[in-house]
Amino acid sequence: MTSAFIEIRDIKKHYGPITAVKDVTLDIRKGEFMTFLGPSGSGKSTTLYMLAGFEYPTAGDIKLNGRTLLDTPSHKRNIGMVFQRYTLFPHLTVGENVAFPLRIRRMPKADVERKVKEALRLVRLEGFEDRKPALMSGGQQQRVALARALVYDPPVLLMDEPLSALDKKLREEIQFEIRRIHQETGVTILYVTHDQEEALRLSDRIAVFSQGKIDQIGSGQTLYAEPATRFVAGFIGDSNFIDTDVVSVEGSHATLALPGGKLVSGVPLHSAGPGKTAALLLRPERIDIRAADGGPDGALKGTIRDITFLGNNTDVLVEIPAGKQLSVRIPFGHPMLGGLKPALPVALSFNPETVHAFQG
Repeated sequence: MTSAFIEIRDIKKHYGPITAVKDVTLDIRKGEFMTFLGPSGSGKSTTLYMLAGFEYPTAGDIKLNGRTLLDTPSHKRNIGMVFQRYTLFPHLTVGENVAFPLRIRRMPKADVERKVKEALRLVRLEGFEDRKPALMSGGQQQRVALARALVYDPPVLLMDEPLSALDKKLREEIQFEIRRIHQETGVTILYVTHDQEEALRLSDRIAVFSQGKIDQIGSGQTLYAEPATRFVAGFIGDSNFIDTDVVSVEGSHATLALPGGKLVSGVPLHSAGPGKTAALLLRPERIDIRAADGGPDGALKGTIRDITFLGNNTDVLVEIPAGKQLSVRIPFGHPMLGGLKPALPVALSFNPETVHAFQG
C-alpha cells in the first residue's frame, strides 16, 4: 500500500460560533489529482487554505511527506497556488510574472531564464514572454498564472476554482491542458470546484464536501454508481428521487412500495436512521421507457409531459402518480424516439440492482 504524501487529520476550523470545517481526515498520494467538490459554504476552500497556510486550523494536523506544516508559514511551505482571479502583476510582462517566484528565491539569472522558458512551453505560451497580461485573453492569463505556480517545481499545486470566470468552451480547453500538465509533471494537485462535470473530467479521486465535512471519497465512477449518501447521489450526476414505503429489509437490501403500489425487491438501502419511508434514486439514463400499450407492466406508469431533444440524447419528462415528474434520458437512435409525443401513456422500468434507496 502506497503511503500518504499529504495527511490531513481531524482538521477543524471555527469562526466564533460558526464551524466551517469539522473532523476532515484525508490521505493524498504523491502525484494524485484530488478534487474537493461541493456547494458554496461546504468547507472545501477553507480546507485548501489551511493546507496553503492562509488559514490556521482550530484543531487537527496537516502533514506533507511526514512532517507537519502547521509550524511553517505559508510563504515557506513551497506550495504552488492558482486562484480564480489570475493575480498577475499588470505592470510586468508575462516572462517577468512567471519569473517572480524565482527572483524572490534569488535564483541565478541564467537559471531563471531557462525555467521561465520551460514553464511557458509547458503551458503552450512560448513567445509570449514580452506581452503584458492586459493584452491576453482570460484563458491565456490563467495559463500564465499556472506557469508561475509551477516554475519553481513545487511538490504540491493547489487550485481554487481557477476556471469559474471562463466561458464553457474555454473552461473545457483549459481543463484538458491542466490534465495534460498533471500527466507531464506528476505534480500532486488539490483542486477545488463546485462543478461536478469539471471534477469528473480532471480527477483521480474526488472528496465530496457537505456542511463542513466529507461525505464520501472515491473515483468519479464510484461516486456516481455507488453513492453513500443522498447528498452525494444528488450532487454527482443527474438524478430523480421518488418517495417510497419500506415494506421489508433484509441485510442491506429492501423491498419498496412505489407510487401506484408496485413492489420492487432487492434495492440497495442506505440507512441513516429508522423510518418507514425511503427516497429512491433513479438515474435518468437508467430508466427504460415504452408505450403503455398492453405489454408487460412497468414498475411505474406515467404520462409524457415534455420532450427535449439534446443531440446525442433526448430528455423526456414523465408524470407519475401523485403528480411527481421524472426525467428519462433516451440515447439517439433509441427505437422509442419516433413514437414519443406529449400526453402519451408510458410504462417505466429499471433494474433494482442499479438504483439506491436512502432512509432517514
